Amino acid sequence: MDYYELKFTYESPVEATVISDILASELGEIGFESFTENENGLLAYITDTLYNVEAVEDKLKEFPLENVTFHYTAQLVESKDWNEEWEKNYFKPIRIGSDCIIRASFHQPEPGYTYNIIIDPKMAFGTGNHETTYLMISEMLKLDLAGKDLLDMGCGTAVLAILAKMKKAGKVVGIDIDEWAYNNALENIRLNDTEDIRIALGGAEQIAGFGQFDIVFANINRNILLNDIRHYVSCMKTGALLFMSGFYTQDIPFIREECERNGLIFQSHVEKNNWVAVKSHNFI
Repeated sequence: MDYYELKFTYESPVEATVISDILASELGEIGFESFTENENGLLAYITDTLYNVEAVEDKLKEFPLENVTFHYTAQLVESKDWNEEWEKNYFKPIRIGSDCIIRASFHQPEPGYTYNIIIDPKMAFGTGNHETTYLMISEMLKLDLAGKDLLDMGCGTAVLAILAKMKKAGKVVGIDIDEWAYNNALENIRLNDTEDIRIALGGAEQIAGFGQFDIVFANINRNILLNDIRHYVSCMKTGALLFMSGFYTQDIPFIREECERNGLIFQSHVEKNNWVAVKSHNFI
């Protein structure tokens, strides 16, 4: 599969990392699948079949921050070794607390961590670099997952599913709508000797085929979450937990309203650089 690589740079008094985060979220709504920040701005990738110049231009014109001028170039790139691309872009091991490290297979092992996760990212989202993945991993590290059945929606690299299995979860299922992510997830569960994780290609329509869950993690984006919360609720056991991320602090009221509309109790949230992860549960 061939991809377009778009290189975005900005002129603005606003911090570049803030612009990059918001731009990645906006582009994700029109089919962009993977993003890499660099010192000049943002690299964004989309399949050649989904790339639409007008859609990109509309997103830039409607950008929610003022005083931002964008410049970008687009280049068609053939399928390539994305591990090499990440290595070239200085993908470094991610350390979350003192318990968890996420590294690529080309990194040297580091002793002393309870959970040593190997992720070769290719084009899939979820290495721990992004705030939302970091937040969701941090939330998972707090949980006793022994024997619990867990669903990872929008699993990307399957990093959350892999960590869940390392924490002795029972049934673990990952679902992603992107074929590249699906294949990458399968590769990563093999790398981590967690091959009893079940990975499915598709969206929320796949959930019903896997039964009920004690815990659901969904790290996607606001619009998909708002549409799919009802599907998550349908697969949650009594007293189950739902963790969601992929949106900003200002989006919490919309997420909370939809949770409560579907019978969930909004419990708490954590924040990192204006990105949030929220925790809800159903009735016990």
